[in-house]
Amino acid sequence: MLQNINRLGKSWVGRVVVTILFGFLIMSFAIWGIGDIFRGGVRTQVATVAGRDITAESYRQAYQNEYQNLIRRARQSITPDQARALGLDRQVLARLVTEAALDDRAQKLGLAVPDALVVGAIQDDPSFKGPSGQFDRALFTDTLRSSGVTEGQYVRDQKSVAARLQIAEAVSGALPVPLAMREAVHRYQTEKRAAEYALLTPAAAGDIPAPDEAQLKSFFEERKALYRAPEYRAVGLLVLDAASLAKPDAVSDADARAAYERLKDSRFGTSERRTVEQIVFPTVEEANAASARIKAGTPFAEIAKERNVDAGTLSLGTVTRSEILDPAVAEAAFRLADNGVSDTVAGRFGPVLVHVTAIQPGAVRPYEAVAAEVKTELATERARAEVQRIHDEIEDQRAAAKPLDQIATERGIPLRRIASLDRQGRDKAGQLVTTVPDPQAVVPALFRAEVGADTEALRLPDGSYVWYDVTGIEPARDRTLDEVRDRVSAEWRTEEVAKRLADRAKALREAVEGGASFESVAAQVGGAVARADDLTRTGTGGPLPRPVVTRIFATPTGKVADAASDDGRVLFRVTAATVPPYVTTTQEAERVAEQLRQALADDLLGEYFAMVEKEIGVQTYPDAMRRAIGGDS
Repeated sequence: MLQNINRLGKSWVGRVVVTILFGFLIMSFAIWGIGDIFRGGVRTQVATVAGRDITAESYRQAYQNEYQNLIRRARQSITPDQARALGLDRQVLARLVTEAALDDRAQKLGLAVPDALVVGAIQDDPSFKGPSGQFDRALFTDTLRSSGVTEGQYVRDQKSVAARLQIAEAVSGALPVPLAMREAVHRYQTEKRAAEYALLTPAAAGDIPAPDEAQLKSFFEERKALYRAPEYRAVGLLVLDAASLAKPDAVSDADARAAYERLKDSRFGTSERRTVEQIVFPTVEEANAASARIKAGTPFAEIAKERNVDAGTLSLGTVTRSEILDPAVAEAAFRLADNGVSDTVAGRFGPVLVHVTAIQPGAVRPYEAVAAEVKTELATERARAEVQRIHDEIEDQRAAAKPLDQIATERGIPLRRIASLDRQGRDKAGQLVTTVPDPQAVVPALFRAEVGADTEALRLPDGSYVWYDVTGIEPARDRTLDEVRDRVSAEWRTEEVAKRLADRAKALREAVEGGASFESVAAQVGGAVARADDLTRTGTGGPLPRPVVTRIFATPTGKVADAASDDGRVLFRVTAATVPPYVTTTQEAERVAEQLRQALADDLLGEYFAMVEKEIGVQTYPDAMRRAIGGDS
């Protein structure tokens, strides 16, 4: 667009047109923009709960916090569009509405939390305890400052949280879990089944002639949407990243060797590992006495046996230095010779004697084998400092309406041209296009843009930038039968085989139900009878695929049924179903009961929250939500 305006403004006719165009634009701002001022401006709240407003700013802040938490949990780039597709915007608003509703209910119930209780909770919070294990005032202040929260705000928030918890405890605390529910879960988790089965392979479907034109056309027309060609786009990408700017040949051997020396132990070698044992003593005197006995010839194992040291406490395993949590023990262990025993060590948990029973030496790859890798990493690291500067220069060129391909040529950065790309990042052959960086972020942006439109650069999580131009759009369309004839023919045959196997399995099932033996029925299709024992709902089914196992657990004992499998169809009969006795006092039973109790509490609280919100009145404003966080809500 800027390029077109720039070209248009070079002639006197174009300058007149541009002047008129911008005149209309200014008038529209005057009419509509000033009108908003007289009408009181845009809405500043995203919801109203019991007459109280949830402001757009508080909603925006809460959304951004949840958005960043989502990215950290996913450990990958998530675009704002993807976050909204997951319903993050609605989840955040629902939480704010629920909190506001509970605050209103707490106020009406007269619930109050003493300041002393809140202060005690803050002082007991592990987040605010220093190295001594006591409340650290400076750490508390620094944490609040980094979060942009004042002490008064934090205390008020904690009082609100405490009041909400009182309501939640009153509604859902100490819920009993019905015995029938616990037994049902026990049965579901522990039931085992056995079955005999026979496999009906595609050969059991018999000879299937090729479909005629009418059959093929009918099959295609009924499933035409499945064969529809997606929208394809032709695009150009200018990718600015440290890797493209890096110049490994410019890195000197001296710099590369210095980096190698810093990294060789952690990056280019395997650390030394040692098999370590330890005995912790109550006092230094006892440790010294044991050390003297070992030096006099008493085996380390004999001392451990006398002190009743169990194997789990005695052995630290075969570990690297960094894997030993106690630095003093680590230092002693990696100073000893093979089969050596240390003097008394002042360990973190008391006086310790350390014994090394085996040593696995470390190995380091030589500099010559990794020189190219080190130089590439150094060059890439140095280039990162240039990325932002070049980004700003390219933005200036884009603002001056310079075409992307010209910028790429001047900068010496290859322009990645992609002839066809669909919304899944695939080309017309169905192959993933590997020249698109971070497809989850870039591809959706490509499909939001228009041909020739100005677009903003995308900043990717690794610090790189992507500029893009859409140069062509091939709309989605219905393919003709001739275009997909081979695919349609293959899928017609697959479906025909599945139908015939289902009909054959039904006839065999009816034969067994009529009195025929399972073995004789299986022999009709050339299948040997096999058996599967100890099948569980949650475990693997051995040779049987998961859908078949699921079907086995849905079939009564002694009954015959069938289910589709990757190799054809499986005819089976359930021969046994066993459930171990339910014992309520086991650790597993208590864990399941607690999970059920939490699920019941969540359901009850959800119903209570819905009732409260209905009683006090909640009004949400989707347009304000959209303006607060951008995009469609």
